[in-house]
Amino acid sequence: MLLLVPDFLSPDEVHEARAMLERADWEDGRVTAGHRAVTVKTNLQLSLDSPVAKTLGDRIMDRLAQTPLFIAAALPMRILPPRFNRYEGDGAYGSHVDNAIVPIPGTPIRVRTDISATLFLSDPDDYDGGDLIVEDVFGEQSIKLPAGDMVIYPGSSLHRVTPVTRGVRFASFFWTQSLVRSDQQRRMLFDLDCAIQQLTADHAEHGSIDSFTNVYHNLLRQWSET
Repeated sequence: MLLLVPDFLSPDEVHEARAMLERADWEDGRVTAGHRAVTVKTNLQLSLDSPVAKTLGDRIMDRLAQTPLFIAAALPMRILPPRFNRYEGDGAYGSHVDNAIVPIPGTPIRVRTDISATLFLSDPDDYDGGDLIVEDVFGEQSIKLPAGDMVIYPGSSLHRVTPVTRGVRFASFFWTQSLVRSDQQRRMLFDLDCAIQQLTADHAEHGSIDSFTNVYHNLLRQWSET
């Protein structure tokens, strides 16, 4: 499932984040790439112990907990602390798949990367290129969102970032381990959840709401891993 989460951050929040990122110290993005990805990655990243990354990452984590659309779609169990990248001067990231298991730095905890997320922190008019291309069963999708918008998609997808030929593209990215491992099952639960919410909004006293809600929670109980 590929899903857009619009207006995840406000324009003022994006402006403040951009100001912090522009002053930050960046390092070669290949430091965190796997043995295949390192050959196709030419970008910059904040180090995992960067104070800027910690501050902005904490804000993003707090906002995720307050974003019903993300919670309904991802059913998060663990979220890897957000990371930050910067593309400029023909910087790109060729076709690759993310590592299946990623450790949370400084802890013994590992995260299964069921869901990938990219939060755009630069407006499309600020740079040329830099499209996120995601390939999966839903076909090839080209994504270039307004600053403050986020996209989530299966961590199993091949994806790439096209070369940035003008300007600078800032973004945050992170992975989520879901309570429900299967993307197909998560999609079914999300669709059912949305249908229940719509039925509740249209017909708050409808007798089927409790029945559908019962089905939702029983499926979640059957499919979830905790």
